[in-house]
Amino acid sequence: METMSLLMNGFAVALTPESIMFAVIGAILGTLIGALPGLGPANGVAILIPLAFSLGLSPTSSLILLTSVYAGAMYGGRISSILLNIPGDEPAMMTCLDGYPMALKGKAAEALAISAIASFIGSFIATIGLVILAPILSKFALKFGPSEYFALFVLAFATLGGVTGKNQVKTVMAAAIGLMISTVGIDISTGVQRYTFNMLELFEGVDFIIAIVGLFAISELFFFLERHAGDGLKQVAINKLKLTARDILNVLPTSIRGGILGFIAGVLPGAGASLGSFISYSLEKKISDKGEFGKGDPRGVAAPESGNNGAASGALVPMLTLGVPGSGTTAVLLAMLISLNISPGPMLFTQNPDLVWGVIAAMFVGNFVLLLLNIPMVGIFVKLLSVPPKYLMPVVTLIASVGIYSVSHSPTDLYFMVAFGVLGYILRKVDIPLVPVILGLLLGPEMEKSLRHALVLSDGDWSVLFNSGLSIGLWTVAILGLVLPLIVGPIVRSKMRKSKDSVQDD
Repeated sequence: METMSLLMNGFAVALTPESIMFAVIGAILGTLIGALPGLGPANGVAILIPLAFSLGLSPTSSLILLTSVYAGAMYGGRISSILLNIPGDEPAMMTCLDGYPMALKGKAAEALAISAIASFIGSFIATIGLVILAPILSKFALKFGPSEYFALFVLAFATLGGVTGKNQVKTVMAAAIGLMISTVGIDISTGVQRYTFNMLELFEGVDFIIAIVGLFAISELFFFLERHAGDGLKQVAINKLKLTARDILNVLPTSIRGGILGFIAGVLPGAGASLGSFISYSLEKKISDKGEFGKGDPRGVAAPESGNNGAASGALVPMLTLGVPGSGTTAVLLAMLISLNISPGPMLFTQNPDLVWGVIAAMFVGNFVLLLLNIPMVGIFVKLLSVPPKYLMPVVTLIASVGIYSVSHSPTDLYFMVAFGVLGYILRKVDIPLVPVILGLLLGPEMEKSLRHALVLSDGDWSVLFNSGLSIGLWTVAILGLVLPLIVGPIVRSKMRKSKDSVQDD
């Protein structure tokens, strides 16, 4: 009953004209960003964070806007998958398997509509799961001491690559780079300068937002320049929508199963939306008639779309309750909250109930907004794919630069942004992921604080890090999270590749 009461209070926040306006704007912008191959939700949120700060939005409005962008980008990723056979981001890869064949059969409109409905169902189920699970997990997290929190941070880094990650060693290297950057500034405990090179701008450390915009948005610009992408993309034509109630009922069980599996994958550390879409598709293929899978089966569109959208919402659970992001995009959202002096974690539900429940309620509202927008307005979103990147990317860069400058009015911040853009470009060229860098930068200070606090309480005895059943459990899961992907990961990635290759051969 208490949870329902808090949720109703959240709807009182989410249904104000201002909140609805930001949910609609975020949904539209997110769908547009998600439709563009290569950008994805993390880039979309990173680009718009400075804009939210420069407009002086409240924490609640900022988070509603950016979570709507997140959800919209997950919806939008299916557009290029179905019409171009190019996934908007990695989680949308499985949608190509049946979405593009449907489009080639002249059923592009039906594929887009089914994917929108499945995305809605998956996200809606996961949001219900968030309402049920988040308060329970936040109360459990109140038992954490400094030793347990340090083990939790280690767990976050150990499982970051997930089973779909390509190289665990490079993931660990990326996390180490992020942790190194997080030590820049004046040590709060001793007052000693660390890696500041006597630059006044570095005394307070590296700004999260500058690093995120540089690593994601600016590095993406460099890749566009490298590709010399001047022309728009040619997509399959969209037919007149002929979707019946029977078609929707046929994919309804698939969408429900995918949403549940996706939510579980999103909550699990290191799993993510890619695994959510894969296991949803694989399960549906096993329990259904396999004859049409890979040849344009609507269930092959519904399963991965409900799975990846369920995982996207599920990834918010560890971020809100533990302060540990469950995906790259939630890492970016975590940076925004920290910049607003709001600490995600178990105390968030007691100290900022209006914010957290307002955002959860706004997710329900945003799902309906996205469903209403994505079916009638899909033709408008599709037209964006024909805009040449040589016109589009300068606009993206301008938005990011103006947003960064408007926050601090410091040209030095723009130089740092470009420097991080170069760093992000170099790291991506050698296949070192960017999300662990961001996570190291975000969690580094709290991780160091927890370690020092634990050692002070134990008078320097390192065994304090392993002296409770909870911390031992976290360390065990962390070790498994680091080792298992080395064994299971190649098998999962091989199956994902085989699924795609078998479809292309047919």
